[in-house]
Amino acid sequence: MHGPMRMPGHWFDELAAGGGSVEAVGFLVEGERARRLVLLRELLSRLEERPALLGPADLGAIWRTVERAEVRRPECVEELLLSPQVGSWLSHTLRRLHGTSAGSPLWVDAGHLAAVALVAALRAGTAAELVVPAREGAVALPTLGLARLPGIPLLGFHPVHARLQEGELQLVPAGRGTGATTLTVRPITAPPSALWWPTHRLPVRPGGPEVALDDTDPYRDLDRPIPPQRLTPRELGSWQSLFAEAVALLGPASGPGPRSGGTGPGTLRPEEIGRIVPWPGRLRHGPGAGFSASTADAFGSMVVARPPDGAALAEAMVHEFQHSKLGALLHLFAMLDDDRAEEYYAPWRPDPRHLPGLLHGAYAFVGVAGFWRDRIGVRAADPLDLAPFRFALRRIQTRTVLRTLATRAALTGPGRRLVAGLTRTVDGWLREPVDGRAVARARAAAAGHRVEWRLRNLRCADEERAGLAAALRTGAPPPSVGQPVFVPASERTHWQDVRGALYLRPDIAPDSALDVTVADIGPDIGPDIASGVASVAVPDVAVGAASATVARGVRPQATPPVRADVLLVRGEAAAAREAYRERWSEAPGDPHPLAGWLLAHTALHPGHRRLLARPERFAAAVAGEGPEVWEHAAQRLAAPQPPA
Repeated sequence: MHGPMRMPGHWFDELAAGGGSVEAVGFLVEGERARRLVLLRELLSRLEERPALLGPADLGAIWRTVERAEVRRPECVEELLLSPQVGSWLSHTLRRLHGTSAGSPLWVDAGHLAAVALVAALRAGTAAELVVPAREGAVALPTLGLARLPGIPLLGFHPVHARLQEGELQLVPAGRGTGATTLTVRPITAPPSALWWPTHRLPVRPGGPEVALDDTDPYRDLDRPIPPQRLTPRELGSWQSLFAEAVALLGPASGPGPRSGGTGPGTLRPEEIGRIVPWPGRLRHGPGAGFSASTADAFGSMVVARPPDGAALAEAMVHEFQHSKLGALLHLFAMLDDDRAEEYYAPWRPDPRHLPGLLHGAYAFVGVAGFWRDRIGVRAADPLDLAPFRFALRRIQTRTVLRTLATRAALTGPGRRLVAGLTRTVDGWLREPVDGRAVARARAAAAGHRVEWRLRNLRCADEERAGLAAALRTGAPPPSVGQPVFVPASERTHWQDVRGALYLRPDIAPDSALDVTVADIGPDIGPDIASGVASVAVPDVAVGAASATVARGVRPQATPPVRADVLLVRGEAAAAREAYRERWSEAPGDPHPLAGWLLAHTALHPGHRRLLARPERFAAAVAGEGPEVWEHAAQRLAAPQPPA
């Protein structure tokens, strides 16, 4: 009998602050090991009850293979069990058995257990004879690579006889007339070829640990199996260079934060990453530049679209590993009770979120803020001196979300301790001096996102809307402030914070904004994605994983900022206000110029800043009117209002 796991309080507090020592993260790994064993026991129990789920594979032979490997090399079996490849497959297969996910024929997903056993035998140096599933004529060997049968390619799913002896693996297609022929390969030592695609490895340091760069495993996505998509030699070389740059940047820092090996937020030991999955796809709203995602099923694994430079990859690695840490904590501790109602503001998203999503976002962006804080003044990581702005922006945004969690979430004891720890970290950062110009730009970017978010996602209740419109027409007192309602999801349109992106690099904002895109200026300021451990949503857009977390950076189609945005960011508020009026005449009803006009107007009239708190009231008052009444409406609504 094993006793309960008990995390020392100081380790929890390290993690609650957003960081974590080697020992604290090691405890999370132990928790993931225990969880994997529980899930594996559940899978075996179901397969024992229904052996037909395995198709032609034999559960007894599979398990005897695992037992022999564990006797010979227990550390190899342990490492395999904890791999992201096994974690993703195991959780997906159990969801299949519970009827909450879809994918390949069930015997293929369940029969992948035989491929796991085969890899255990390969790593331990024992013999095996098993039936494994093949997808389109290829057998996936988790953590090792993909073996492709020669001959006429098989279509669909087929069983394959696997014979392993002294490290040599022979794969024989089952049945006759398939057109495929036998493959013999030594997976541990064989070089890459047309028939053997080994898993790429990214060295953290020469002769040291390595991180898998996985483009073949069928379970490498967030939930449903996907086909292999082999990197070209050029793409592989690019990833190798980017990873080397990222590792160098994650080394000793010379900024105000902790050094490499420390426990603070934003620090990351690259060897803690288990796998990077190159993401070659396209998003519903455009290319995937800046996209990364992770799932709580696969600790230390992340899906990443190829970034532009090593700093962007290092930031993504920090961000996604924060999600892994919180996912592992949530496997150990219940943090909050929530009905997953999507009605809360997340400063890195275009849409309303639920409270678990806010918790994940806050934890991830504490790490991102810490990453840039540690690199203020580090030229190798930040040659353009953008770290002060990035740090200032993320600390403001994260504090906003932590306030929501502290006041609106039904937190458990551990949840309160976690939110309090993150709040102490961010409050300390808010007291740190940062370049004043960067702070001013960060505040403007944060305010602009919030104003436009409210205009796009909230509206006044019907009675309040009618009262506001009447007050503008008749001069009657405006109605008291009421509770806004959400715009129905079917009426929302996806939007991109192009104005916020300009604040990162106002020095390159052109006189004509029509030839610059958000990606040119700074793609990391656009809307991000972060969901809770129990769902997946892109931007935190459902893809259906029961325990996946999408964690960062949807970058939709490259929308150029308008001329008014450039004027506003440059500080030419009067000209920007007039340009937004003109823009509204060209695109009436568009929330973007309305939000911009309010931002420019309040820059000229600081006493009217109360308009930014509830911009949906301004929108209700001027609905159906032209921009010629906007200034009059601002004067009326900026006056002190009676309490609700």
